[in-house]
Amino acid sequence: MEKSHKRYRPSRRQFLQWSAAAAGAAYWSPRAFAADFDYPEKLRIGVVGGRFGATFQFHEHPGCTVASVSDLRPERRDRLMKTYGCDRSHESLETMILDDSIDAVGIFTEAPNHVPHSIAALEAGKHVLCAVPVAMTLEECDALLAVVKKTGLTFMMAETSYWQQTTISARKFYQEGAFGVLYACTSAYHHAGLETLWFENGKPTWRHGLAPMHYPTHCTAHLIGVTGERLRAVSCTGWGDDSPELVGNPYDNPFWNETALFESDRGHAFNVEVWWKGAHGGGERAEWYGDAMSLFFKSEYGEGPFVVRAGAQTELDSGGFTRARPEVEAYDQPAWWKGDMLPEPLRHDSGHHGSHCFITHEFIDAVLKARKPAVDIYEAIAYTAPGIVAHQSALKDGERLKIPDFG
Repeated sequence: MEKSHKRYRPSRRQFLQWSAAAAGAAYWSPRAFAADFDYPEKLRIGVVGGRFGATFQFHEHPGCTVASVSDLRPERRDRLMKTYGCDRSHESLETMILDDSIDAVGIFTEAPNHVPHSIAALEAGKHVLCAVPVAMTLEECDALLAVVKKTGLTFMMAETSYWQQTTISARKFYQEGAFGVLYACTSAYHHAGLETLWFENGKPTWRHGLAPMHYPTHCTAHLIGVTGERLRAVSCTGWGDDSPELVGNPYDNPFWNETALFESDRGHAFNVEVWWKGAHGGGERAEWYGDAMSLFFKSEYGEGPFVVRAGAQTELDSGGFTRARPEVEAYDQPAWWKGDMLPEPLRHDSGHHGSHCFITHEFIDAVLKARKPAVDIYEAIAYTAPGIVAHQSALKDGERLKIPDFG
């Protein structure tokens, strides 16, 4: 465990893993994508799920063709066809994965179907881009990992927080050593009002009563996706109010909101809030704390982004005691999507803090260049599994639980 007065030194195993990741994917630095966008072949992708699946830019990428789309609902199939300028469709994922003209599948179906749909596509020989979360149980994490390893195909999770503009900045600062020791992080995903999606035409949807920590990846990406560390233990507190809306949900979840305190494999603290209800603004944001510098997202109330630097100056607190006075400055957040991290047709703002064009490019580029994508199966599970364990902790009144290591 790292001591507060020492700079972290990775083990040889960790160093080799990170070096291999950086060499294979080169995704840490914002300038890493200033490279070759000339693709001799095009990836033929099928897109499944006409809601979230219609928000990406596969049709704009120079290395991709949308070969077909699918949704069980005809109106959503039509939306996908219109979005991607595609004249072919399949009525279901099951028929799409039998189509030999398709190389890869973007799976944007309901969360409980992510693992069965991903496994079916992989076993049919398709590379997979899957929406979050990657799984609903630890057993599903094991099962999906086994199939990805067996097939050797590319699997990537479409996590938006990894590619938020401020997260890219945090990753850059971390690689440059600007934080000093990044000893703590806090992340919040606040989304009051999701209960409007719990029922449709009087019938419950898959979202009804979903445990907040079963949807943790918008937060966990803020630490794991910046430093590469893993979460090893958690204590979580849940809050519910006996609302009739929670009654009878398929997850037996009694909580609207869950707040978790994780410990990483480097002994660092990571506080995560996933809240579905309350008087709070919406969005995903993070704060990274280092002994030399800290970085704060723009808040849901309009403040920031800004950086805080440790300084030699002092001030008196309200009790008359001397304390260090930090230097606080506004951070002029770059719009990374405007630059050469992306092929020119994708250099425009997109969903979830500019992340969708990055997700689109990362998956296509990784498949065509046979390299590891940034959020591969190991990263996807590392983002997802801690939340599954955190919810179990909340059900046990905050009992501290160990999080299994999937690699």
